[in-house]
Amino acid sequence: MFTGSVTPGLLGGSVIAVPPMARDSQGAVCRTANKQIVRHIEAGGVSTLLYGGNANFYHIRPSEYESTLATLVEIAAELTWVIPSAGPSFGLMMDQADVLRDFDFPTTMILPQQEITTPQGIATGTRLFAERLGRPIVLYLKHNNILPPSLVASLQRDGVLAAIKYAVVRSNPADDPYLKSLVAEVDPSIIVSGIGEQPALIHLRDFGLNGFTAGCVCVAPKLSMQLLQAIKASDFERAETIREIFVELENLRNSINPIRVLHEAVRLAGIADTGSLTPLLSGIEDSDMEKIETAAKHLMSY
Repeated sequence: MFTGSVTPGLLGGSVIAVPPMARDSQGAVCRTANKQIVRHIEAGGVSTLLYGGNANFYHIRPSEYESTLATLVEIAAELTWVIPSAGPSFGLMMDQADVLRDFDFPTTMILPQQEITTPQGIATGTRLFAERLGRPIVLYLKHNNILPPSLVASLQRDGVLAAIKYAVVRSNPADDPYLKSLVAEVDPSIIVSGIGEQPALIHLRDFGLNGFTAGCVCVAPKLSMQLLQAIKASDFERAETIREIFVELENLRNSINPIRVLHEAVRLAGIADTGSLTPLLSGIEDSDMEKIETAAKHLMSY
């Protein structure tokens, strides 16, 4: 596992895959199946793995947190960068920081809750977590205006942030006042698009973001890397052609549920048996399985 420093070059050098977490029939994290997922992703040239929402990491049991982190270290290749998540509650993430300090993960992502929080409170909690962890963190901005850009900029100036995952969903990603304000105050080289392949072209080309995270990359890692490379090379026509290939599966994720659909897509594509989702999520209706399998296999064929 990669244990070096987080740099803009590292952030933008690979698509950041956000894999599901495979579990066995007893509900335990399955080392074998998760290794199969990781090897499939790595074989496509992807060298960064982020375990967050798609892995249902925010519902992980405290008693299995340390062993799950150990599994991620064991299954990653020597140069693969792994980013775990902590929280979302303040108490949980502070206790998890104590566990994380015993590992060599360069950073950890936190997703601030929208409920029962204030912007200044989130900023304070972020600082305290990074201080306890002893490393800069990845801040996940998923909700519109959850933190004023000036407050985010102060966190960056003080060395609290290794990166920002920006994932506010817009009907038109080109029309995003929050992101426009954010990149005006925060160095965009530390910001990555966090909503998959669909808005990646606009976010990187029009807002100057440095890279993107994705779920469907877990099915078609080579193709997703080609999309990133085309955008970086300013070959926007090719990038758009590649982006459209992901639309079928992404539309199913958007219409049903992004986490639940990806969990089944990885299994139905034959990559690994992902098992059952951890509550408080539930599985996919049988009536949707055929559509997901068709889309996943079609995407994987590229």
